[in-house]
This record gives sequence, C-alpha cells and structure tokens, in this order.
Amino acid sequence: MVYPPAPWHLQGYAVQTLQLIDVARVRALVPSELEIVSLLPGKTLGGIYISSYGLGSVMEYNELIVVSAIANYAGKWGAWISHIYVDNPNSVAGGREIWGLPKELAQFSWEGNDAVKATPLGYRVTVSQANRQLCSLNYSQQSLALPVPFSGNIFSTERSNLLLFRGEFQSRIGLIKGKLEVTEESHFSSLNLGQPLLTVACEDMRLIAGAPEVVGNRAAEFSY
Repeated sequence: MVYPPAPWHLQGYAVQTLQLIDVARVRALVPSELEIVSLLPGKTLGGIYISSYGLGSVMEYNELIVVSAIANYAGKWGAWISHIYVDNPNSVAGGREIWGLPKELAQFSWEGNDAVKATPLGYRVTVSQANRQLCSLNYSQQSLALPVPFSGNIFSTERSNLLLFRGEFQSRIGLIKGKLEVTEESHFSSLNLGQPLLTVACEDMRLIAGAPEVVGNRAAEFSY
C-alpha cells in the first residue's frame, strides 16, 4: 500500500453528530489506562462523523468515525475512536500503521440535492460493509454557517503503546437537523446511539491529522 507520512492534509465536507453515551456501555471498548470523562452522571460524550475528502487532500476517500468517549490520561484529554471506516485501502493501511487506528473498508452512499430530495430532511448518507448496513444519517441542508477553527486530541494504541495525536480543523460550520439510524447488525450497535443532541454540517473543511506521539504504555496490548 502507498500512503503519505503524517501529517495528512484533508479537504472536503462532513456531517457530525454529538450524543451522550453510557459509560458502562463503552468501558470495554476503551483501554483501561484511559479514564472516561463523564459530562453527566454515567454519561460521556461521543458521536458520529461522516466525511468526504476530495481535491486538495493527500488522498481522496470517504470516512466514518465513531467517537465513543472523551478520555483523560495523565492530565491529557482526548477523544477515543472505537470504530473507523473508509473506502480507500491506502487510507486503511496508513491509519493502522501510522496512528494505530482500527480502520476497515466500507461503502458510502451520499444521496439528495437541491432538486431531488432523498428523505424528508433532504439528504442521506449510508455506510455499509459487505451486505451489512452500519448506519445512515438523514440530514437537512445547511442554511447559516460561520467560520470556526478547532483543534483537539485523539487517543489511539499501537501494540503496547498509548498514542496521542492532534487534529486541527477549519471549516464553515452550521447547525442542521439530523436523524441517525444504527442497525442492530452494526458493529457499534452496542453503544445504543440515540438521537443526536445536535448535528452540524462542515463546509469548505480543512483538516490536518498530526503525527502521533507515545504518551504511555499499556500493561498488555489492546485489541479493538
């Protein structure tokens, strides 16, 4: 496989949900060295991120990220990604070998435009793997967007190492209506993702996935 070294520069469009997730449901999916941060009693913050990276990116592909918790390690906070899917095998290889992320191949279908409405909300993106539908997100058109810069940390593991890398993000972001459907056969159905607290669309997005650094060691290798 051929992929560029980190950092990766990506450009495109994304839809992001924010949801409360039961800590008890996600604990088994997070390395024990990470403390899960509770925003409400027994609840951490997560969500679904679905993106399409196009021209100007180090490689073009679609991506589904399941953020299942906000975690803390030695005073460093970051998001924990429990599931991640793309439709480019080079992205799978780079994600696994550079960042230790559990990328898998999947298929993406984007439907709807201003003339043809795919759903009552107007748009839909569906992610499937073989004959299994993982999730679909119905969403509305973005009407008001503001330029927002953002950066945040993401935890991952590579063999017995605990890694941390930084994502830097610039986009025009706006609130939209969203309805998430996760099938029972989905790999992440156990998270019991309900309706989003909010859904945002990210237009003219520029994302930099930084090189990871080792921040700790695990007593045993973690398996996703």
